[in-house]
Amino acid sequence: MTVRILIADDQALVRAGFRRLLESEPGIEVVGEAGDGLQALELARRRTPDVVLMDIRMPTLDGLEATRRLLGAGGAARVVILTTFDVDEYVFEAIRAGASGFLLKDSPPEQLIAAIHVVAAGEALLAPSITRRLIEQFARHPAPRAAAEALAELTPRELDVLKLLARGLSNSEIAAELVLGEATIKTHVAHVLMKLDLRDRVQAVVLAYETGLVQPGAPAPPLRG
Repeated sequence: MTVRILIADDQALVRAGFRRLLESEPGIEVVGEAGDGLQALELARRRTPDVVLMDIRMPTLDGLEATRRLLGAGGAARVVILTTFDVDEYVFEAIRAGASGFLLKDSPPEQLIAAIHVVAAGEALLAPSITRRLIEQFARHPAPRAAAEALAELTPRELDVLKLLARGLSNSEIAAELVLGEATIKTHVAHVLMKLDLRDRVQAVVLAYETGLVQPGAPAPPLRG
């Protein structure tokens, strides 16, 4: 299946570089380029990309607000935030806005390609360099009361799955830990996301730390679907 990509960045040379890289990859099609957040919203509406590569700092409308508007309107596209700034508040706000991925612009090309495929498949990915600090920052921001109360809707087994998911375990690793089939774990994860009204696994991890279900401890592995 071809992954349709929209590139949003205010620097034409950066957009051209991304386009050249992506168009050389089989299974990826660049369907448009935007120079600011407003253009990105309009192109996303008209060209229905699967993934938007969104710069944070853009004129007229920045990438964070464009992400909020795009996903707040029920857009099906998934957003990977790309920036040169490895700064905590950007990561925090990007995930709050609903982004499914966050990578630095100097990430290796293969990491960007992998991120696109991971996010297009409905999963989520964060650059390993920022994962630990992200977890700690969310843990310092208590979840809304409604979010904490939502945990009461989960069964004991679903809570077990969420705790292990928040530790960074894959479905197969969770299955081994709980001595269950991987298909059963996939079903439990789907139920957790549905009951908590979460978009993906990254948001589930964030909620687990915000509510205190899981506490920051040993360094965590990269958050990935």
